[in-house]
Amino acid sequence: MITCLLLSAGHSERFGSPKALAPFRGKTVIEHIQQMLLETSCDEIIVVLGAHGHQIWPLIFNHNRIRFVYNKNYNFGQLSSVQEGWRYATEPSEGVMCLPVDCPLVQASSIEEIITCFKKDQPDILVPCYQDKKGHPPILHSRLKKDVLDLPMDRGLNSIFTDHPPKTININDDGLIKSFNTKEELESLNK
Repeated sequence: MITCLLLSAGHSERFGSPKALAPFRGKTVIEHIQQMLLETSCDEIIVVLGAHGHQIWPLIFNHNRIRFVYNKNYNFGQLSSVQEGWRYATEPSEGVMCLPVDCPLVQASSIEEIITCFKKDQPDILVPCYQDKKGHPPILHSRLKKDVLDLPMDRGLNSIFTDHPPKTININDDGLIKSFNTKEELESLNK
């Protein structure tokens, strides 16, 4: 089983409003990404909500593969959302993929390549790359669950990469390395 955590708990301070609710290709970002993920073989999609949860929640699809959790510790950053989402992943989850909501250009075919490589090679961590630049979403093996849950919240998820150097996979999808923090950046992605 593969779980995808759709991380949507942040304040979106630089953006000025919830990134998840930003318009993107005729929908909101959160709707666009959920639709893309439903085209993949992810067994479950857990949307992690926080700062603007009451505004985003109504746009979470009513689908048997999608559910949401509320991260009360969202002020501590993205690691806290990964930890909260992973606590609620269905066992036994083979791997947990972490996709921030500000990465709407990742293609379903790329998610499939990541999952296929992960299931075949079973690395601790698999990070997708575009032209050798690391991107999103990484996938972490379930054997790292305790290590991730035990990380202090003032550290980033990347700190686990020191003890568990990730395997990388090059994929021809520049959406893996494109994200947005401002309205201008989103506008350039929307073109």
